[in-house]
Amino acid sequence: MRIGRSSINHPRLALAAWLAFVGACLALGAISGTKTLDNGAVGESARGYAIMNEHELWGLPHELAYLHARSAAVPRGAIMDVANRFRALGLKPELEHSKDRRSAVVLAELPGSVDVDQVRAAVAAAARDHPQLTIEETGDISTDEARSRTVDHDLHRAELLSIPVTLLVLLFAFGSLAAALVPVLLALSAVAAGLGLLGPLSQLFPVEDSAKTVVLLIGMAVGVDYALFFVVRSRAERRHGATVGDALETTLQTSGRTVVVSGATVAIAMAGMYIAGVRTLSGIATAAIAVIACAVLGAVTALPATLRLLGPRIDSGRIPFVHPAQSKRGSRFWPSLVDRVTKRPLIAAALATAALLALTYPALSLRLSKPSDLALTAQSDPALKALADVRRAFPSAGETAIVAVEARETRQQLEPQLQRLGRLAVEAGVANEPVDPIRTVSAGHGSAGALFLPLTGNGANTASRDAVDQLRNQLIPKVFGGATGIEAAVTGPTAEDIDFTRQIRHALPYVLAFVLLLAFFLLLVAFRSLVVPLKAITLNLLSVGAAYGALALVFQHHWAEPILGFRSNGTIVSWLPLFLFVVLFGLSMDYHVFILSRVREAVDQGQPTETAVRHSIGATAGVVTAAATVMVAVFALFGTLSSLELKQAGVGLAAAVLIDATLIRGVLLPATMKLLGDRNWYLPRRLAWLPHLTHERAPRTELTPSLDASG
Repeated sequence: MRIGRSSINHPRLALAAWLAFVGACLALGAISGTKTLDNGAVGESARGYAIMNEHELWGLPHELAYLHARSAAVPRGAIMDVANRFRALGLKPELEHSKDRRSAVVLAELPGSVDVDQVRAAVAAAARDHPQLTIEETGDISTDEARSRTVDHDLHRAELLSIPVTLLVLLFAFGSLAAALVPVLLALSAVAAGLGLLGPLSQLFPVEDSAKTVVLLIGMAVGVDYALFFVVRSRAERRHGATVGDALETTLQTSGRTVVVSGATVAIAMAGMYIAGVRTLSGIATAAIAVIACAVLGAVTALPATLRLLGPRIDSGRIPFVHPAQSKRGSRFWPSLVDRVTKRPLIAAALATAALLALTYPALSLRLSKPSDLALTAQSDPALKALADVRRAFPSAGETAIVAVEARETRQQLEPQLQRLGRLAVEAGVANEPVDPIRTVSAGHGSAGALFLPLTGNGANTASRDAVDQLRNQLIPKVFGGATGIEAAVTGPTAEDIDFTRQIRHALPYVLAFVLLLAFFLLLVAFRSLVVPLKAITLNLLSVGAAYGALALVFQHHWAEPILGFRSNGTIVSWLPLFLFVVLFGLSMDYHVFILSRVREAVDQGQPTETAVRHSIGATAGVVTAAATVMVAVFALFGTLSSLELKQAGVGLAAAVLIDATLIRGVLLPATMKLLGDRNWYLPRRLAWLPHLTHERAPRTELTPSLDASG
């Protein structure tokens, strides 16, 4: 930890260097820009998108007016009025009625010469002239803008709220404004550096916009955690008589090493997402590892320098009637709970394990799917509401399967085959009429074409998935199976969902093996014990399983809909289980390493394991509680958003951290350590060559059994 000692000895220089590093990262990001990912498709759907993009088969975007009458057919005069307004803009409208004639759409392709705002204004004028009807505007451009607008607004709100929520929790944890501000400022500076590094890194691993949200969430979580470890430990050392310099030196040797081990474990967990072979997750992994590295670097350089400059002023800005979690007057709940658990460890472990397994049981019925483009729970945006209305009235307006074809044949030979495929799809019940016009182009020594098929079902249910499978496995081989030099790929949102989900299911065992094995070896070296890493992995898997069960209970049923404001489609977003595993495994290891570092150091100083467990967990309980409270509060904010994907991620993360910080760290960890006793530290002789690492050296008062265990 030479760099940390240099920061303590030259705090102003270290702080200036950190600020320069953050500024350089931001400058790099501004210069390089952020390379965004067009789509995260894999497999056949990715090949289909490539064919569509290469040969420009998409065509022009569509915008439409939706007309609806409550009790009778839509008047023809109103339909023609809207159509004439479209013609006045230079558009070529197409008309369609629903089966009951109470709904109609006026649809038109939108050339570059016509702005979508002109279409909206024309539809709004028609709505004013026909107040007895519902007349709404939606379309490709309108819904894309509406989705982006809704999600961006929600994310911005959550990001803004996360900072004051974090600060509020830390004010109660520390009891002083200065001590609460230091972790927040470190986390924010690490987030800023991570966002800057995301620019050049995205040139190698393109990212979706969600990667920036991950940087904020992970950066705030680990940045606050690491700063908490440092601030609490240095305050404890000073409280027991050490000078500021000595307190920081001890903190660096102990908590500093804990931060490095924790950061490495979290980064390893995040790196597991690369194994999935999904570009979306690779971008998220890159963003997360970058901000974790920045948080660790800031924790061992800028943080000791800041604490050295502040000295005793870290306790300034005291809040009346608030007792810091680590003070003698702090909460006695956790020490009291640990005492009870260690008195009856077998009963406590059995009850906690039974509760976790019961919560995990619903995860056995976990159903994965990609939410449809209407999975925004707040349908207040007019374009999204209109799209939902259109899809209810017109089944053919549902999700579309796109058959993209490259062939050595001419356009004249390819078009009849695509027409035949469309007829077979309608006859087989795979697609609804009308099938969109076929698009074909000449391409080199052959041609390329696309067939747009409105799928049966709602695009996200079993009927739609079965339709895609039937297209791929039966109808396309029937039409093109005997021909050579033809590549046909089915793509579109539903096909993309099928391929993505299959890829995630296939990759999940490999991701689990990668993360668990690397974490095992890291903890084996860190604690020189064979039992500690095995037990840590088991406890973390129980925590993740319980989080999966909570997700299934909340989002695959309807009872929570009025509470969280969503409509259940009976599935969990397909990328979430893998993402939750790596994030939760990494974050929960933070607490595990922090607590066990204290326990191991106490044992190395001669304490019996039972005494070390009781006093070390009691001494660290305040810090773990504060850190967990910050994460639960921030993640819960994302559970209030409109996007079903972000809502599920927020609820899953919040539930898992809450479970981990209570049942796992407060009950199962001390109970199992008491049951195993000295066997916790078992290391085979053939592994005696493993290096020794310095662990937390608890203050003398915390190592004395007769003193207050509240820390």
